[in-house]
Amino acid sequence: MNPFRWSFRAAYLIGFLICAALLGYALYAEQQLHLTPCNLCVLQRVAFVWMALWFLVGGLHAPRGGGRRAYAVLVLIGAVFGVVTAARQLWLQSLPADQVPACGAGVDMLLTMVKAGSLPLGRFLVLMFSGSGDCAQVTWKFLGLSMAGWTLIWYVLLAIWAWLPRPRRNRLGGALPPSVKRM
Repeated sequence: MNPFRWSFRAAYLIGFLICAALLGYALYAEQQLHLTPCNLCVLQRVAFVWMALWFLVGGLHAPRGGGRRAYAVLVLIGAVFGVVTAARQLWLQSLPADQVPACGAGVDMLLTMVKAGSLPLGRFLVLMFSGSGDCAQVTWKFLGLSMAGWTLIWYVLLAIWAWLPRPRRNRLGGALPPSVKRM
């Protein structure tokens, strides 16, 4: 079965399942492998949640025409945010030890400060995206790539998957032959 010929609905539901599996592994790594996520890791999870949401809604809705592009754009927004965040973390991981920024407050501490009113929301976002020395530590590798490297690859693959053209189905359920034009 050729995955490039899958319907829009099937492809988007598969995209949702991939995002859910990646988030599931992130939770497994946190709870069972005791890998504490840094601020940039949390933002990468947010990007996967965003993409999973729009893959799921798009798969359940399965629109025609422009609606498909709208869902693809929404997935792409999450993918771009994830790529930028993962690239930032990879850059921090590539810095020499003497140039790594100092460790900063974790997400829990920053959220507590925002709730208490001692940290403005804008400053919170800057601190989250800036990363810290925690984000520069590589505590997990698979095939020579850190988790940030793998998430970057998955963002790109899922963005491509969301934008692949999908065959439109006719009313009888079969794909339209290439020579038939709709009016």
